[in-house]
Amino acid sequence: MFISGIQVTNVTYCDVINTISFQCIPLGTPCQNSDDYIFWDGVHPTEAPNLISAGRSYSAVFPAESYPFDIRHSATLISMETSLLIYQQHLVYGEAQVPCYFIFGASIFDNGNNNVLVTTARANYPPYGIDFPKGSTGRFTNGRNMGDLIAEHLGFDDYIPPFASVNGQKILKGVNYASASAGILDNTAMHVGAQIGMNLQLRHHQITISRIERILGDRGSTSNLLNKCMYTVEVGNNDYINNYFSNLYPTRRMYTPEQYATLLIQQYSLQLKTLYNYGGRKIALFGVPPYGCAPGMIAMHGTNGSSCVDFINKAVQIFNAKLILLVDELNNNLRDAKFIYVNYYQISSTVKTGFKVTNTSCCVVGKIAAVSICSPFKTPCQNRSEYMYWDTLHITEAANLMIAARSYSAQFPSDTYPIDIRRLAQLK
Repeated sequence: MFISGIQVTNVTYCDVINTISFQCIPLGTPCQNSDDYIFWDGVHPTEAPNLISAGRSYSAVFPAESYPFDIRHSATLISMETSLLIYQQHLVYGEAQVPCYFIFGASIFDNGNNNVLVTTARANYPPYGIDFPKGSTGRFTNGRNMGDLIAEHLGFDDYIPPFASVNGQKILKGVNYASASAGILDNTAMHVGAQIGMNLQLRHHQITISRIERILGDRGSTSNLLNKCMYTVEVGNNDYINNYFSNLYPTRRMYTPEQYATLLIQQYSLQLKTLYNYGGRKIALFGVPPYGCAPGMIAMHGTNGSSCVDFINKAVQIFNAKLILLVDELNNNLRDAKFIYVNYYQISSTVKTGFKVTNTSCCVVGKIAAVSICSPFKTPCQNRSEYMYWDTLHITEAANLMIAARSYSAQFPSDTYPIDIRRLAQLK
């Protein structure tokens, strides 16, 4: 595996006792150019070939070097199995850990709110939902989306209904307000049609609170319920891909990436304080994923020799860094506030290594690859579990499953901050 490139392959680096023991002479002085030698003593290699061998054992350069896959893919499979085990445990032992779950966000969490809007950002047609029991419901994936899976981890026996269609006492278990193309800023993604931005989602939540108060009979009982609920918020994505990095908007000419991230965080802070004032206490904030690696963004912007659109990823990382600081600020300044940050960027980046296909979509998106949504009624790929991306922007159920599992129960300390969703749910 490692002989090529090393100059000395037939002599030991140290002086050996004899040809029988093969070991180095004690306290002897070896040669100085250790990187040029393959053998340290009569049997064992030097650090240089160990480094090469270990690297290629972990990530094979040629198919013959490992079978059936290398250590890197083996580790990813273990991560997937762990995610599945965590998921199955909650299905089996399943009493809900919180009384209700409210979802704010965009297409990653949207489960049908855009179906009633005049917009191109809709997913209520095949092949969307091909693996979902109810078919094409408006979820931007082939099966369950992030909100569905987190609800399952939390122990809910059904998915959280969209605001557009929920009625009656179902609202007591939560409502999904997420809307594809929604942003922190009201003018984000206006070119795709109507959407329900974060400010409007908060107004919808206010309507829900009024309905809950009518059901429970008084404001005190309503506040007590809302304080115990789980809240997830996923916005900021579209403020980049459908605003700052879109040529249809002047934003990039007006702000540097640093200035724009500051603008978004300032507005986001006001929105989150409003959610807090409405009774939200356990609030998980999802960072922006590495959209510069999405096939649609690569097709639109190019990579300049890199594997991803680096300038997009660098910009969203500025936002994510400021979002972590905002979590600390909110927790320090708002009484009983329990905000956490989900490192969607890192989790998505590491999960990516577990998929065979990461540079193209599973569904057919038409002749223009930069168009992110699936072509209606076209047959998608069959091996969907091997694809990271469902369309050129949104991920498959398989990827959602892994990311949701690590958001709920962090695999690494940096997956969430300061705690994960599982521990957040347990807090009183």
